[in-house]
Amino acid sequence: MPSAAVLRRIAVGRLVVAASVLVVLGVAYVLGIPAEGASPFDYFGYFTNLTCLLAALVLAVTAALILYERPVPRRLVDARAVVVSCIIIVGLVYNVLVPGTGSAPPWVGVTLHVVFPAALVVDWLLVGDRPPLPWSRLWIVLPYPLLWLIVVLIRGVTDGWVPYGFLLPERGAASLLMHTAGLLAALLAAGAAVWALSRIPGAVRSPGSDRQAVPQP
Repeated sequence: MPSAAVLRRIAVGRLVVAASVLVVLGVAYVLGIPAEGASPFDYFGYFTNLTCLLAALVLAVTAALILYERPVPRRLVDARAVVVSCIIIVGLVYNVLVPGTGSAPPWVGVTLHVVFPAALVVDWLLVGDRPPLPWSRLWIVLPYPLLWLIVVLIRGVTDGWVPYGFLLPERGAASLLMHTAGLLAALLAAGAAVWALSRIPGAVRSPGSDRQAVPQP
């Protein structure tokens, strides 16, 4: 069992990362998209922004549990696994498929698409407040992005707004289906990587982590 000081440093580190991401999201909103007349609904319609918001909140809650020496409940482990899987896609798409910052300042793009995804993956790998995840629950990575896709596609048809060009209705059903299938397949692959990494004991185990193992199928 690591010392209380080590656990506190981990918790504080998570809080600092989470707070930094929330500040970056807030500053980017104030400096950028509102100047074009957008709303918070549009701003968090971007998968990157919404995923970073959710991931920061999950990270902050897990930090609070460490500070209070509480085990991380299974549902929160699931949520952490989902946001880590999704943030991997955010980082890969930005850095491999469509490099660039769009309308955001470069430091915003780097923070949300490079630094934060890397920090979450390293945290997932090294901090063992998660048990090995059962492969039968890999499907849980899909509901959140599916819901996001449904809302975006409905908005594209009704008010013409979509966050990314490949989701424009005028591209046709075949294109939308192909991109949707590709995104979901990539998410399952990222989820599989996260599930596999959960089988590596973390370098630091938090209180109660040994008691929360999820039964394997």
